Amino acid sequence: METTSRVGAQAPATEGAGEASAARRTVDGYLLAPFPWYGLDEAFTGPRWLMQVGTTADESVEHGSIGHGDEPSVRSELTEDTERFAVVVTVAANPVRRTADGTGVLEATSVSSAAWLAGVGLLSYTWPVQMDHTLRDDWLEQQTETAWVLADDLDSEDWATLTLPVDGVPTPFHYRESEYGWVLAGSTQAGVHLGAYGRGMSAYGLGFSVVKDIAALEADA
Repeated sequence: METTSRVGAQAPATEGAGEASAARRTVDGYLLAPFPWYGLDEAFTGPRWLMQVGTTADESVEHGSIGHGDEPSVRSELTEDTERFAVVVTVAANPVRRTADGTGVLEATSVSSAAWLAGVGLLSYTWPVQMDHTLRDDWLEQQTETAWVLADDLDSEDWATLTLPVDGVPTPFHYRESEYGWVLAGSTQAGVHLGAYGRGMSAYGLGFSVVKDIAALEADA
């Protein structure tokens, strides 16, 4: 599978309410990226916030996430599912990546990379109703493995096709829903892969565009 998943991918924090804020990075990492960052287009007028970036073995920025709407907390049986958020994951299209020790080559990033990162991102803010706290780590590990398998086969019946605008251009995405939210993934004409996940906001009306001033998001945080 051509994905960054288990080799340096950084998923969001998973420990509960307030961790989304704690997981935020400063804008510095975003400014180091040699590729454009994507978020929801101007039709979305709500709050936007930086989350975190992922780097390769040589410290090059490879992917990162930008949140929109409510900052999510881990969903549990003790909270009502009232959060409305969407997170956009931008993944650099890297044909060649080095291993951590610099002696080998990893698989290229792909749409599957974006799908896996988005799937794990959604899981990070999910806690099934009636699950004991002590069982969540086992559940999360199992579901992460499932997200890996699903991302590895984007042509399976588990995925539908959804066309959404990217920089104004109709673009096909792989899309799936679950009881925990939705995940989608596709590629852009700008040479990056996009993943997205959310809950409480419909994916069908979304559009994506390049973030013109990434530094402004830190100022708004």
